[in-house]
Amino acid sequence: MLKNVAVLLLDEVHPFELGVLCEVFGLDRSDEGLPVTDFAVVSAEGPALRTHAGFTISTPHGLDRLEEADLVAVPAGSHFMERTYPEEVLDALRRTVERGARVLSVCSGAYVLGAAGLLDGRRCTTHWRHAEELARRFPEARVEPDVLYVDDGTVITSAGTAAGIDAALHLVRQAHGPAVANAVARRMVVPPHRDGGQAQYIKRPLPRTRCDTVGDTLAWMERHLDQEMSVEQLAAQAHMSPRTFARRFQQETGTTPYRWLLRQRVLLAQHLLETSEETMDTIAGRTGFGNAAALRHQFVRSLGTTPNAYRRTFRGPAGITEAA
Repeated sequence: MLKNVAVLLLDEVHPFELGVLCEVFGLDRSDEGLPVTDFAVVSAEGPALRTHAGFTISTPHGLDRLEEADLVAVPAGSHFMERTYPEEVLDALRRTVERGARVLSVCSGAYVLGAAGLLDGRRCTTHWRHAEELARRFPEARVEPDVLYVDDGTVITSAGTAAGIDAALHLVRQAHGPAVANAVARRMVVPPHRDGGQAQYIKRPLPRTRCDTVGDTLAWMERHLDQEMSVEQLAAQAHMSPRTFARRFQQETGTTPYRWLLRQRVLLAQHLLETSEETMDTIAGRTGFGNAAALRHQFVRSLGTTPNAYRRTFRGPAGITEAA
């Protein structure tokens, strides 16, 4: 059932995430033969709410409107990680789940669901920048920081910004079938389903050393990513025994030589995919993976998407040029 949707607004709501929900669920597409949703925007804190962009939103609907909704969606907002929420808002969200309806959060809206106790014992996600804090604040939640969205029965959580589109289209697909979800996506000019997860969008700098014991060896490793390396070879490069080298490396980088090297190779592969037109086999050779199959395997394990999909996402079609 997805006939009645209410979006719950709190002060300093983010307009884009609100707009995503309005576009997917609130637009009348009956002229295209698509189902129409009874849609409402609900204020949790007064008739007029501020957005983080500096303008206000007003709505005639209060919390009582949530009682008839099949889905209650909570978009992101500023300072959601630190603030507290009115108890009547949290009670309304609990009642929504208790009566069998569903709740959806976009980005930091997950903190509102967490405050209501709805993430306890459940898989969930939020924007990768906020995932660690979400796990710290709600230790009973099973936070998955690398995915675009999580559907855990009555509670659906999505990652940052555009991932709300992914989660919303997922719900449309569940309720009305893939043809309807595809038609909505086509109207919005977005893919009906995106491969991979948040990992491909996270800029992860490599661990930096806290002292210079293995610094020279790290620099050597970076210059020779295309070569096979063993701990024994690296220890000899650092003039240490393998056991001492492995211990010092862990102490100074926070990871093992193998994991550090793998991450560096994946980072180089990402750079080459974004900035060059080299073939997958050439990139695999330059990054030390050997062949395209091995590159694909490690790329998927690390980022949750394939090298080809990553290149399409971050480089785009070759024929697109900027207007003069």
